Amino acid sequence: MTRPNILIIVVDQLNGTLFPDGPAEFIHAPHLKGLAKRSVRFAKTYTASPLCAPARASLMSGQLPSRTRVYDNAAEFVSDIPTYAHHLRRAGYYTGLSGKMHFVGPDQMHGFEERLTTDIYPADFGWTPDYRKPDERIDWWYHTLGSVTGAGVAEITNQMEYDDEVAFHARQKLYQLSREQDEQSRRPWCLTVSFTHPHDPYVARRKYWDLYEGSEALEPAVGEIAFDDHDPHSQRLLRACDHKAFEITPDQVRRARQGYLANISYIDDKVGEILDVLRATRMLDDTIIVFTSDHGDMLGERGLWFKMNFFEGSARVPLMIAGKGIVPRLVEEPVSTLDVTPTLASLGGIDIAEVLPWTDGEDLTPLMQGATRQNPVFMEYAAEGSNAPLVCIREGKYKFVHCEIDPAQLFDLESDPHELENLAGDAGHAKLLADFTAKAQARWNMAAFDAAVRESQARRWVVYEALRNGAYYPWDYQPLQKASERYMRNHMDLNVLEENARYPRGE
Repeated sequence: MTRPNILIIVVDQLNGTLFPDGPAEFIHAPHLKGLAKRSVRFAKTYTASPLCAPARASLMSGQLPSRTRVYDNAAEFVSDIPTYAHHLRRAGYYTGLSGKMHFVGPDQMHGFEERLTTDIYPADFGWTPDYRKPDERIDWWYHTLGSVTGAGVAEITNQMEYDDEVAFHARQKLYQLSREQDEQSRRPWCLTVSFTHPHDPYVARRKYWDLYEGSEALEPAVGEIAFDDHDPHSQRLLRACDHKAFEITPDQVRRARQGYLANISYIDDKVGEILDVLRATRMLDDTIIVFTSDHGDMLGERGLWFKMNFFEGSARVPLMIAGKGIVPRLVEEPVSTLDVTPTLASLGGIDIAEVLPWTDGEDLTPLMQGATRQNPVFMEYAAEGSNAPLVCIREGKYKFVHCEIDPAQLFDLESDPHELENLAGDAGHAKLLADFTAKAQARWNMAAFDAAVRESQARRWVVYEALRNGAYYPWDYQPLQKASERYMRNHMDLNVLEENARYPRGE
């Protein structure tokens, strides 16, 4: 049996509430809407941790941050944790990455055979939070609300330059892979294409910006909440974003949301370019396509921006899976990005039983065929804006949030989708609260979790300062190309080269 090729498209900070069943109607995303029609759509997918590096390490490994020890955006992802790239490569797949994965540490591959671009973010320990200094802002890299006040139009930005490059190299690699399809010994491939949009800053090209002029979606469903009325973690996030230094106007909120939506349309065009190559090279029918994000964006709901919390806008992401033999349907049960790795293994016909005892996700293929999920969804957060780890359980219609230094939160997402009524203080829900608390205590040793995070942070502060003193050899990935093996060189037969480089044959 021929194993399918696999294309994994990861975007950055895409709010899953905008994908209730594929892209919402008001989103101008024809390519993603076309993909949704071919896909199993998971309407309630949650990140393992609402921050880039922890979320991506968990996505790739199927393990929560408390296992990977990737607690924040400067925590090392160690080399001995198997990822989906390891599993697939071990089974004979070519594994490649074009774009962002925010790997921190000297291992910049984590099972990928080839990286086509460098990363957009640094690979060192410089962005390490410090629980020893509660509420201290680290000004040079913490988010500020300048992304909101600076929203607008530009033809090129740092992030557009990056994603343009990511898409170009992905298309180039797909052309190269297509020319190997007719060989009897050909390897199936898994290409991960990982974009940085629609992550802030909320700056977009004019042709995408204009698509949302006057859109009703520019207004948040829940307006700004007074600082004193926020829960303690939201207050910490506002302080981390230096909220007092900015006076955010309603027009700035609308402009930021317009830039964000515009960049979803920008990404849609990039997805379209990649799918066009699959069609043109006759690989589409033999390729499983997975589309997801690392985490979401609050987009001004409640007056909060970016991610770093467990509210729906931050923690919920899109997940769509399409391909030969996959019957399109909508799955309403909560699932996790932790489920991606065991699902990819299942779709690729790979047994990962050796590591299942250390995997927090579960295979989604039964749900894709109508089965029911048995386990709750777990989430963790222990990065900037927190002073102690936070954990979350999403089960049935409820969401429960626990932190040792904060009051508990309990929300009924069916009756209260905007999470405005905390049921943890309601006597009528005392039994439910006790049940969730018991599940959290059974799942996590919060004291040990907190101690591990603090130890990791303290070690990294020492190591980072040492490595930046004197000669500096960064871990940032340097893409390598063998120029002597590209295009035409004198150890090649020109006639053979030109013939082999032409694909597909015929009209």
